[in-house]
Amino acid sequence: MRTITVEQLEQLNKEEITILDVRSKEDFGRKTIEDAINIPIVDFEYRVKELDHDKPIYVLCYTGDQSRPIVDKLEEKGFDAFNIEGGWRSYLRVQLDHYLKEEDALQQKTKDIERSIIKKFRKPIWRKFTKGINEYNLIQEGDKIAVCISGGKDSMLMAKLLQELQRHGKFHFELVFLVMNPGYNADNWQIILDNAKVLGIPLTVFESEIFDTVATIDKNPCYLCARMRRGYLYSHAKKLGCNKIALGHHFDDVIETILMGMLYGAKIETMMPKLHSQNFEGMELIRPMYMIKEADIKAWRDYNGLHFIQCACRFTENCTSCGGGRGSKRDEMKQLIAQFRQINDEIEMNIFRSIHNINLKTVIGYHKDGMNYNFLDDYDEQKK
Repeated sequence: MRTITVEQLEQLNKEEITILDVRSKEDFGRKTIEDAINIPIVDFEYRVKELDHDKPIYVLCYTGDQSRPIVDKLEEKGFDAFNIEGGWRSYLRVQLDHYLKEEDALQQKTKDIERSIIKKFRKPIWRKFTKGINEYNLIQEGDKIAVCISGGKDSMLMAKLLQELQRHGKFHFELVFLVMNPGYNADNWQIILDNAKVLGIPLTVFESEIFDTVATIDKNPCYLCARMRRGYLYSHAKKLGCNKIALGHHFDDVIETILMGMLYGAKIETMMPKLHSQNFEGMELIRPMYMIKEADIKAWRDYNGLHFIQCACRFTENCTSCGGGRGSKRDEMKQLIAQFRQINDEIEMNIFRSIHNINLKTVIGYHKDGMNYNFLDDYDEQKK
């Protein structure tokens, strides 16, 4: 199979070639390589006839992996086809590298991003962020918070929100913008570092070998990876003198967790806005974006022309959210909630409010701190 790097592609005359973006319509609509055309992988077989046999075709996917079989099929049909190494991820890395070389433009970009949070997205993002901070009492005077950054849109926005609150808030607290490299792809890692520069976020970096550790695990590797990453973050944050770690879970994560618990776990529980650590004394986990909807996070990202990594884990780069075909239970919940939204846009908020408004008199059973309660325990006493 013939391949081409992004750097080599940039030297070609775009009028003499066809750049075929096989990512989803949504991803293509956000941004792609200039003059590229879009035929999503799922549509390829019946739309291949739209392609011009007289021009060489350069195929783009997210990582450079899913485009390979498309290149093979094109060659079988007589096309002159090439695979773009590293895909969109490599293209993004190269573009960020170009952008970072212009210091004045970089500083202005950072200011524009910060202004957008307070102005353009004041109601859907900033107010909901501060409401969550106040309603759940997430931050106190003198806190030292490890802001855990994975490199995606959620954690990056959380970092900016906390940074703005620290600058303009009413009380003093410290922030450490903590990034762990558990074995990321080189392109992904560079994109994380470059995006932090664009956003004006000073990173504190440490490394681990978690990806190598879970590489041979067949059953629930994602669960093990998540637990290990959480443990490493707690441990490193504690060494740095932090008393809290902040994670970028948002409103949609909360209601998806509620539904997954009911439909697959046969239980009612939620993702809490804050938790005391059971293994690291004096440490607390907080979720400052608890009330912010994912759609608004995406709108902020797109308004500012930002492009974050979608899935940094090298084992799940082909999941549904990254353009592949293998979905998760959380993907199922996203689709289910999207259907609810079409029926009635109040449903998702009602799911969220339901965990704030539980009537224990109508609950068959519950458990807390190792104790189980059944409504029959005091049923006869209630008639007296």
